[in-house]
Amino acid sequence: MVTERPRESRREEIDAILRAKTGGVTETRDEADKYTVVGAARRRTFANWLTPVEEHFVCHRNDIPDIDADAWTVSLTGHVEGALSMADITDAYPTVAVAHTMECAGNGRGQHRPETGSVQWGFEAAANAFWTGAPVGSILRDHGVESAAGRWLTAIGGDPSDDDDIFARSIPLAKALDDCLLAYEMNGEQLPREHGYPVRLIVPGWYGVNNVKWVEELRVMDTMVVDESLERAGEHAFWQQDAYRIHPEGAAAETNETVETVDTWEQLEGAVEHPYTFDANVMSVIGTPSGESPVPLETTDAVDIRGVAWAGDDAVDRVEISTDGGETWNAAELFGPAYAGSWRLFRYEWVAEPGEYVLLSRATDELGRRQPSRISGPDAWRDALDDDEFPWNEGGYAANAYEPNGVTVELRRSDADRSSE
Repeated sequence: MVTERPRESRREEIDAILRAKTGGVTETRDEADKYTVVGAARRRTFANWLTPVEEHFVCHRNDIPDIDADAWTVSLTGHVEGALSMADITDAYPTVAVAHTMECAGNGRGQHRPETGSVQWGFEAAANAFWTGAPVGSILRDHGVESAAGRWLTAIGGDPSDDDDIFARSIPLAKALDDCLLAYEMNGEQLPREHGYPVRLIVPGWYGVNNVKWVEELRVMDTMVVDESLERAGEHAFWQQDAYRIHPEGAAAETNETVETVDTWEQLEGAVEHPYTFDANVMSVIGTPSGESPVPLETTDAVDIRGVAWAGDDAVDRVEISTDGGETWNAAELFGPAYAGSWRLFRYEWVAEPGEYVLLSRATDELGRRQPSRISGPDAWRDALDDDEFPWNEGGYAANAYEPNGVTVELRRSDADRSSE
């Protein structure tokens, strides 16, 4: 049975990460003292397209495994047979780099009222990096997998659990063949231990839980992982069928062998009774101004508002900015790189007078789905969507409301400007 007992080793892991990241990240509150969690320390992380490794959030529940990369293998099982050494992965297949916005499915959990879950993320559990590795499609086709045929790929992590659960996540085989990687580098450097060294799965545009770290097995299956579907001891389905499901308080999520859609928002609208967290919902964050200190204002200056927006498998269509707490909205400009599965930069030049303001951003994806304004109360569930609210859910997953991510800024005349009046 999976529990949330405190994990003593998390403290050592967090301290080591904080020392190595030199101020780029800060510890996030975890009421269960179970997860190793650090998030971006500064809002300005979200004003840049590429997130440095030092500012990239970290989240995992089990201990980082002891690694001997020379002895590490990835087993291929199920409807495929084989085993890959790290030398096979790095040398025998094409080397590909993809840009991927990694967002924890629990990002925004700390904005739920009442609180839910253990890790109280604000908006700091999102980042955009380049991941380099071998295409999963090349590996599977080399081992005889020619088509997806409605099947699933289950990735199993090598991180040891202090319970009997196996960290296993299933994604559609079609997605795996399309754009997923077995990654061994991050931003051109060797994959750090806390990010899955020596190899992790990268699922572009999908929530972080699908991007399994420390991969030791890839299993081609006819269904998603369910109990007793893996050839190993332990509880197989917890991380697919119980955790990371979106449901109201007290509901027991039913096990599904397959689902018709992996679009998280479409599931929320009713396609799946208790949605899974697969591709990321549309989201945006203002990076600058950060609100940490007053913004000096010259008479002729405009304030440059910058941030990032993303929408999982879908493209960001537009971003709007409000400088009056949501009363009025203006179109921002999208600019910079436009890679699938990666966030877009936005900017808005704001001519303003001195004073205090609440800045908000809201993004809309190419399917016309716009960030809701707030997170609902526990009783609303799917009715929340009709009221411009994201449904409060027991796990605190997939939230993308814009009001909780607003920033209060103060604009002040500079000393030089005041002396000329």
